[in-house]
Amino acid sequence: MKRHLFYLGLVALAVLTVGTSSSLAARQSGTIGYVFNGQLLADAGNSPSLFVDVHGGNKPALRKLIGQGRTQQFAVDAGTQYIRWTDGQPALVNEASLVAGDFVTIRVRAARDASLGQIESTPAWRVADRGANNGHPRRPLWLFIGTLNAPAAGGHFSLHITNGNLLALRKMLGAPLDETFTYDSHTIFVLWQHGVPTVIQPGQMVVGDRISVRIRAPRRDSLGQAEAVPANHVGDHEPGTS
Repeated sequence: MKRHLFYLGLVALAVLTVGTSSSLAARQSGTIGYVFNGQLLADAGNSPSLFVDVHGGNKPALRKLIGQGRTQQFAVDAGTQYIRWTDGQPALVNEASLVAGDFVTIRVRAARDASLGQIESTPAWRVADRGANNGHPRRPLWLFIGTLNAPAAGGHFSLHITNGNLLALRKMLGAPLDETFTYDSHTIFVLWQHGVPTVIQPGQMVVGDRISVRIRAPRRDSLGQAEAVPANHVGDHEPGTS
């Protein structure tokens, strides 16, 4: 009996070990998003790649750039989407509209354990072009993400908050999850459908939609003070804000 239990214990340990190893391998090799920010060094034309002077990116991208040069080459293909942002408003464009000096954000999906070369040889799924003027905002970004509680009206809308950036979440400590935000004639509302952005009116947002709110306000402001500042940009079903 003891020998039988001993063997069962060995089998259970082996199963747990295999399961843990498989989970670890899945986490290491799973597909993730890499974001690279930089400036185009040459007109894009109809080239199969973009030459970029990389200035930054998200954490996975920056890790891959350790020990590498700033000048990098990213693959694009017929499936790459190009979006030009002008005064906060998006428009779909073609590759040839990207010219040297434009500030771009390149998004690539690749394996977590991929090398920088493998990432760059994987065609980008989206390239955002902000033109040659990449002015830096004077105030920090407050990003709130949640679901719409009621139709927007009278310059206000309410969200049930589910996420946000670090600044916003710190200010949310101890606060209710349902928060009210302000908008005005300068606030830009963008609806994303199948990855394509369209400028909409506040009343076109639907209750239950996933909404992202971007506010530029002093870091020292209270939550209430920031929410009283009209939002710069409101995204409806914006990719990457789940």
